[in-house]
Amino acid sequence: MKQVIVVRKDLKMSKGKIAAQACHACLGSYKKADSNKIKTWEIDGAKKVIVKVNTLEELFEIKEIAKKNNVPNYMVKDAGRTEIPTGTITCLGIGPDNDEIIDKITQDLKLLS
Repeated sequence: MKQVIVVRKDLKMSKGKIAAQACHACLGSYKKADSNKIKTWEIDGAKKVIVKVNTLEELFEIKEIAKKNNVPNYMVKDAGRTEIPTGTITCLGIGPDNDEIIDKITQDLKLLS
């Protein structure tokens, strides 16, 4: 079991901003997940992986794949109070769900560095 957070790199957000947006994505998709999967994920250590995409279009493609696979997901829109304009889509939370299902969606994405 794992959860994956997909972050847009083209926005050039600071590390702190990325961390905050990733937290929003984590909680947003967590709230949409099946309670049994949440329990299993938590027992297994609540694994999270942070990956990146280069464009908004890539993020939407990943969201569609998650949707087609019935995996809980949550797209984060920024409030615009600090670094980026109001309504900017920053990242996507996927899962928690089984590793095999999540990997179908995100296995080709590179880790955020």
